[in-house]
Amino acid sequence: MSKTQQTIKERTNSGLREPGKYKVIMHNDDFTTMEFVESVLRTVFRHSADKARALMLMIHEEGKAIVGIYSLDIAITKVQKATMMARNNNFPLKITYEKD
Repeated sequence: MSKTQQTIKERTNSGLREPGKYKVIMHNDDFTTMEFVESVLRTVFRHSADKARALMLMIHEEGKAIVGIYSLDIAITKVQKATMMARNNNFPLKITYEKD
């Protein structure tokens, strides 16, 4: 009968951490139409029509709302894409991001 040798690997801390998350915030203004805000929420942030409408109303009533939480690169990309979409349609829509 042969002996089987078991090896136990020790886990070492690699120093890798989960990337930080960032909140993307859409702000209310007096010029951007509600329909356009809903459109941005559906196309850029991939919300359903019902969710986009609820978020648009929250932005309108409370002055701002968190429209998504992403890693830094994705948050920046979505803010840039939504801002460019607004500027191309002559709207001053303000979208920011901050650490969660």
